[in-house]
Amino acid sequence: MSILRWIDKFFVSLIVVLSFQPVAALAETAGLERYFEELADPDYAGWARAQSDIERAWSRSGSPAMDLLLKRGQAAIDDGDAAAAIEHLTALTDHAPDFAEGWNARATAYFMAGLYGPAMSDIEHTLQLEPRHWAALSGLGMMLEEIGQDKRALAAYRASFGLNPHQQDVKDAVNRLEGTLAGTAL
Repeated sequence: MSILRWIDKFFVSLIVVLSFQPVAALAETAGLERYFEELADPDYAGWARAQSDIERAWSRSGSPAMDLLLKRGQAAIDDGDAAAAIEHLTALTDHAPDFAEGWNARATAYFMAGLYGPAMSDIEHTLQLEPRHWAALSGLGMMLEEIGQDKRALAAYRASFGLNPHQQDVKDAVNRLEGTLAGTAL
């Protein structure tokens, strides 16, 4: 399957994921709806606390062993060791397939390694489990932009920014791509 056909298929499934938010898939963030509402309000002064509370909930798998694998994977990402990160995070996704942040972290490691296909697949898993994951959408936008899919990148960035309008880098990306695509049918 060509990359463009795969991206088209991915976007169709992304639209389905964002349209329906099954209760089981949102278990990690159950009870955080108020924080998502606060975060989405560009004028809300307490947005940073809301973002922090959501990210803290996303980082908890419910298992100390799985949380340790996430921390080790994230530490390897921070150290620039994509191979070690992928190893730790693959163990995490194998043992905790319903933990969205494990998939998102591994997508980041794959992205670092230049493995965009696996990274996009992991973003798809992340968004199936947590459709409101603005960081996954932002990462998708970055990859799509790098492979020249500016219209799709803009859609991903806009979706991310709609969930969290406090991301200056995403706002800059939206503005940059809107400028690039000005005069082009979106």
